[in-house]
Amino acid sequence: MDFQKLAGKYKSELLDSVLPFWLEHSQDKQYGGYFTCLERDGSVYDTDKFIWLQGREVWLFSMLYNKVEKRPEWLECALQGAEFLKKYGHDGNYNWYFSLTRDGRPLVDPYNIFSYTFATMAFAQLAIASDDAGYAAIAKKTFDRVLEKRSNPKGKWCKAHPGTRPIKDFALPMILCNLSLEIEQLIDKQLIDQTIETCLHEVMEVFYQKDLGLIVENVSAEDNSLVDSFEGRSVNPGHSLEAMWFIMDLGKRL
Repeated sequence: MDFQKLAGKYKSELLDSVLPFWLEHSQDKQYGGYFTCLERDGSVYDTDKFIWLQGREVWLFSMLYNKVEKRPEWLECALQGAEFLKKYGHDGNYNWYFSLTRDGRPLVDPYNIFSYTFATMAFAQLAIASDDAGYAAIAKKTFDRVLEKRSNPKGKWCKAHPGTRPIKDFALPMILCNLSLEIEQLIDKQLIDQTIETCLHEVMEVFYQKDLGLIVENVSAEDNSLVDSFEGRSVNPGHSLEAMWFIMDLGKRL
């Protein structure tokens, strides 16, 4: 396999096809933010705006501007999406909603911590691209909220009855490995090092089951043991792949 040829194909597809499609069709010129429910021809089939995807698109175009090429249209795309999120995406205390109407009215309350994580990544990357201290402050405040909620991510929206079968899931320590690297330039080094150490321990010594050769999706919140239930037997190959990708990035840092 010719990896140079393959890399060129992927680069061409990204820069010449994928990104122009999203620049042209996803930006909401009337209300701000992005349409993410698009047909193959670019037509919009649903106008609801999910904070995960709004944050990911801000991050994407900011990251491209920072690491690939300083194209003004990429920065402009990221900025308009960030302004929409800044104005409508949270409750004023950086509790990030799950979804909004097209014009920014909340649809689903901030029950999901991944709205917070992707907002953190978005504003951290945009702070670098724009050199804007205001965006950096939003990233830092939101990161603090993530750490506050780490032990009970869903808070009052958690459906589990307390005390019967307390479990914790793999998704949060997995994404925190990545989030730590995304925001480390804005955060106290000691806090970042502590967060990374905790995440590595959770991934490699709690959720990774050496005897099974698998990363399980849920363990007991009381003693980190396997849980004999449907949730305890769940395995998410996508999360396992993402975790190893993030840990390789951490390995380069360390």
